[in-house]
Amino acid sequence: MTEKRSVFERLRHAFAIEDAASFQPTEREHATAEKLCREVVRRRMTVPAVLLLEMTQPLNYLGAQALHFFQPFGTVLVDPGAWETFAGFIERRGSIEYLCRLIEDLEAARPEASESADEEPASEAAGMAERESTEPPSSLDESDSKPDQGEAD
Repeated sequence: MTEKRSVFERLRHAFAIEDAASFQPTEREHATAEKLCREVVRRRMTVPAVLLLEMTQPLNYLGAQALHFFQPFGTVLVDPGAWETFAGFIERRGSIEYLCRLIEDLEAARPEASESADEEPASEAAGMAERESTEPPSSLDESDSKPDQGEAD
């Protein structure tokens, strides 16, 4: 009878699924994910990236397996440790939601810095327009402003 209990004990958690709400990345996973998300935001690819992540969320484990499969080719371009860390990160339930939140948070922080940079050229252009309207044109010929008197005779 004790054997049956041990089998039932083992089977009770055989199909347990990790809770996505309790997802906490390790320090290395967080650093790798943040580096990737910063690059997405820097290239202004926030909307397509979040859309792709949300659409493929049910397939995150298969995507992680594809990353493991392509690791020999991908590590030619990327640090092998970061590739492996990211593949292990994507395997876990809740990682896609974490990436989406991280991208959205970084995008929300971005306009504060870009607004001040965007306002300066706009005000500079407005200042140029004001100067042009107040200054008299310097290249005006007298012949353009007066009708030719030789033609009237």
